[in-house]
Amino acid sequence: MINRTNDLWVFVETNEDGTAKNVGIELLTPGRELADAQGGKLVAVIIGYQVDAAVDEANRHGADEIIVVDSEEYQSYTTDAYTIALTALVEKYAPLSMMLGATNNGRDLGPRVACRLQTGLTADCTALGIDDATGKVAWTRPAFGGNLMATILCPEHYPQIGTVRPGVFKKCDETQCRAALIREDIRVPQEQIRTQILEILKEMNDEKIDLENAEIIVSGGRGVGGPEGFEPIRALAKVLGATVGSSRAAVDAGWISHAHQVGQTGKTVAPKLYIACGISGAIQHQAGMSGSDCIVAINKDPDAPIFDIADYGIVGNLFDVLPVLTEEIQKARA
Repeated sequence: MINRTNDLWVFVETNEDGTAKNVGIELLTPGRELADAQGGKLVAVIIGYQVDAAVDEANRHGADEIIVVDSEEYQSYTTDAYTIALTALVEKYAPLSMMLGATNNGRDLGPRVACRLQTGLTADCTALGIDDATGKVAWTRPAFGGNLMATILCPEHYPQIGTVRPGVFKKCDETQCRAALIREDIRVPQEQIRTQILEILKEMNDEKIDLENAEIIVSGGRGVGGPEGFEPIRALAKVLGATVGSSRAAVDAGWISHAHQVGQTGKTVAPKLYIACGISGAIQHQAGMSGSDCIVAINKDPDAPIFDIADYGIVGNLFDVLPVLTEEIQKARA
């Protein structure tokens, strides 16, 4: 390994069509501040196939340098290929710290790379900073069921690695600066890739679930009363072109699948509009959606905590409110 740099890396995860997933571009925002504090470059690392669109987006959102590995074996994410490629890059360029999105792939890739590099990893971070005493990245994440926030340092092993939840940060404004582009040719023999992608399911029961990229989410909680209680929520989501979400209580009760869960043990989201129906607003749920641009709460309990963070609140029975709201939106769009 070469002498360690002060650079901060952001792994920009890609879709199969070569575009960047939102979380990687979002992480360039705190990455800029942290890289400046470390006295190094902000480097976007992109692994995939035909990823020019992702490179262009990283270029427009403030990266100083972009390292690209572009080859057909990376079109679909596999643990083996991506781990080999990312580990090789870190060993060659020796960054001081690295961030990945806490997506399904990021949560798989981060620990694998950390283990091979014999360093630590802080998972599912919701805040980032620089520790004044050590100058190291201070990784903050919920602990003890979300009842407190723990700040973790990795002062003796490098690179410092952390996964950060999608939706925690906003994309920065586009810049006119042009990043230096480095292309690396790292090929992984097929026999070293022990898994094969047979099919990618993007819908469940004919229902599209993409909470992290949704602009509008309509969520239901314990107040829906049962599986059938999600029907008016789905009806409203349909007229709004929204994605259906839920609280943990609804998932634990078996009323809806975990793929819909928003909160500390589900997805962290930041849509333009979040409509919470029959959700009390426990701190664990707020941790996953409080970054939404506009929050509308519908709950028959006027003292529900969700009203403390809501931009608009409706005190009432969701089964009375939602049909009227859905009908009025349909009329407005007719």
